[in-house]
Amino acid sequence: MSSSNNNPQLPPTLNTPPPPVPHTLTSFPRPHILLVTLNRPAQLNCIARPQHFGLEKLWEWFDNEPTLRCAVITGAGRAFCAGADLKEWDELNSASSSPSSSSSSVSNPNPKPQRKPPRFPRSGFGGLSNRSGLKPVIAAVNGPCMGGGMEMALNCDLVIASGSGARFGLPEVAIGVVALAGALPRLARCVGRQRAAEMALGGLSAYTADQMRDWGVVNQVVQTAGNAAVVDAALDWAQRIAGNSPDAVVVSREGLKLGWEGFGPEQGTDILLRGWYERIDEGENMKEGVKSFVERRKPVWKDSKL
Repeated sequence: MSSSNNNPQLPPTLNTPPPPVPHTLTSFPRPHILLVTLNRPAQLNCIARPQHFGLEKLWEWFDNEPTLRCAVITGAGRAFCAGADLKEWDELNSASSSPSSSSSSVSNPNPKPQRKPPRFPRSGFGGLSNRSGLKPVIAAVNGPCMGGGMEMALNCDLVIASGSGARFGLPEVAIGVVALAGALPRLARCVGRQRAAEMALGGLSAYTADQMRDWGVVNQVVQTAGNAAVVDAALDWAQRIAGNSPDAVVVSREGLKLGWEGFGPEQGTDILLRGWYERIDEGENMKEGVKSFVERRKPVWKDSKL
């Protein structure tokens, strides 16, 4: 059973406060909208292991809060997200090859291989790169968006980017690692095999917002400099989405995901009709949408119960 929200800084409509996440700020700048800000500006908002798992819980909380309808993610300072915390990664590698681990293998000449703890949860980098989720998330890319940051952006529903600050790339191959948080198959579907190969195999890190818009990754390029402008543009989109039927948004997004996941039009539509659509057919919001159109007035939506 959820507890009531007694924090005066939070919207009174929330059932529970958001879970705390390391190096992450949460705010509610407009009705029905969650703003998530990665907050390690000195490290270009690279994400360390505990933050991944905390973000996964935050996105789950967002999906479970009935009054929240859309989220925006951005970065503090001059970067969106520079990817993984390589210093942490190096320390973990050093610890796994330390003398103490070597001596244990000497005493046991046939040790069972030990699995390393996962670097991020099932929902992927930042709890977002492989997130299926219920509600839309918009990336407000204010600066460098590299590696895991790019993997998160590719799985967001919309990407709004700064024309002056945003730079995109998958530089993993240049440092001997691989983008394994969902970006590679999504990138190929989004931009085509050859362009995906250029990014993933070339390891370049200087793709502009305009290039990514031309390739179909970015929805809108904001030419006004500064973080506030790109966040405001993303919030405008979030507000537009939040102003639509919450049920219709959720089910439409499910239909898009079926196409994204490789289902053909007939199979995907059939799955949607037999599953999600049946849950909203003749529901409150569907009736209200039709009635408000006939009466030529603005609809008054109910929070989604999906």
